[in-house]
Amino acid sequence: MSPVRALAVTVSGRASAGVYTDTGGPLLVEGLRGMGFEVEGPSVVPDGEAVEQVLRAAVASGYDVVLTTGGTGLTPTDLTPEMTGRVLDYEIPGIPEAIRAYGRPKVATAALSRGLAGVAKRTLIVNLPGSRGGVKDGLAVLADLLPHAVDQLRGGDHPRGDAH
Repeated sequence: MSPVRALAVTVSGRASAGVYTDTGGPLLVEGLRGMGFEVEGPSVVPDGEAVEQVLRAAVASGYDVVLTTGGTGLTPTDLTPEMTGRVLDYEIPGIPEAIRAYGRPKVATAALSRGLAGVAKRTLIVNLPGSRGGVKDGLAVLADLLPHAVDQLRGGDHPRGDAH
């Protein structure tokens, strides 16, 4: 089977303008590599339409997984969920629910993340918060989910004896 290709995307107007250094994207890359994926990025894009563009390009390029960090909060410029929703064929609500639930005991505001997860063609897209802690929490949850999800998207079957 071909290697799993993943793309890390940082959504930040300030980081994309060079105002500060992207710290979340490198964490995504490290986490995805730790799962055994072939990783590209991080691509750093500003909030808004650029997110939809980079996601559509990633789907067209056939990435198995795209993880984003940033743009999932409540400010008027936080548009990552809206841009992601435009690209998805269907959502997988259990993934962001699990990520929020994992982070909530440590940081109450984890519940405010509006990140989505879903599939566009055969690409799994997951939005993570912009904070380093949010990225680490998201990767901790995804480590158990991504390999199986990618296998499913590639046509794999459920393991025998698995009731789910």
